[in-house]
Amino acid sequence: MANEVLDRILKEKIVAVVRGVSSGQIIDLAQALEKGGVTCIEVTFDQSSEEKAKDTVKAIRRLKEEMGERILVGAGTVMTPAQVREAAQAGAEYMISPNTNDDVIRETKRLGKVSVPGAFTPSEAAHAYETGADIVKIFPAGNVGPSYIKALKAPLKHIPMMATGGITVENCAEFLKAGTDGLGVGGNLVSLKLIEEGKFDEITKTAKAYVQAVRGV
Repeated sequence: MANEVLDRILKEKIVAVVRGVSSGQIIDLAQALEKGGVTCIEVTFDQSSEEKAKDTVKAIRRLKEEMGERILVGAGTVMTPAQVREAAQAGAEYMISPNTNDDVIRETKRLGKVSVPGAFTPSEAAHAYETGADIVKIFPAGNVGPSYIKALKAPLKHIPMMATGGITVENCAEFLKAGTDGLGVGGNLVSLKLIEEGKFDEITKTAKAYVQAVRGV
């Protein structure tokens, strides 16, 4: 199962990073993204309060129950082994973190899920992969640009990488050409303003633009 999940992420290339969206709005958002061709959705943990963290788990469960295999749901900002377990129980198939935490990686793999920890330097990326990461998230990628990914991949071409942070419709293809294997796209795709205004058709339009931009790269 984990291999199928990994293959789907690497094939689709785009993971929508959903941050600050309540469980009550999550289905409308997911349907809008799906219409635009984006079906890998990362629901991030809000670490600011226990109540908000619980709503993350609720959102993941709703996505899994109501949309099933139509989307591939994962958990983001996973910081502890306990959150790995909570997310997995709710239906998350992959765990994404902003950092590399050995215990989080090992718990993710123990549960048969796909591990995507965050790293920035060559040493961090290599360590994450050696610990068991399936994909290493390079974050924040937008601050350093595609040239950094190209330099990073030169000696570490055996490590699958996902560029996250500052990925736009205009630069996403360049990151893929530089060697990244996937893209984590947050606010540039999942606009909280558009969600609040109920303009889900605009989100669908943006999703289509991203899918078009990465097609054939």
